[in-house]
Amino acid sequence: MSRPVKIGAAEALKGLPAWSAVEGGRDAIRRTFVFADFNAAFGFMTRVALMADKLDHHPEWFNVYNRVEVTLATHDADGVTELDVTLATFMDQAAGDLRAK
Repeated sequence: MSRPVKIGAAEALKGLPAWSAVEGGRDAIRRTFVFADFNAAFGFMTRVALMADKLDHHPEWFNVYNRVEVTLATHDADGVTELDVTLATFMDQAAGDLRAK
């Protein structure tokens, strides 16, 4: 498998209006999802985990009750790639299905 090509957070964010760049100089993007309850948050994480395995690209995330904080970057590229855009887009769709804020 070839190494993913870095596109950078600024380029990735053009198509991801709900996401933001990580501060502090790291080339990564982030978003916090808020769900109705823990079950909805965990359901979201389960859907994303299945897609992440298919993509062989895994998020950094943190969950407390109904909140899921996500950071995406591609470690092999030391920054944001199309893999991150693909996973972020999937997350947005999955969250919409679960009516996340």
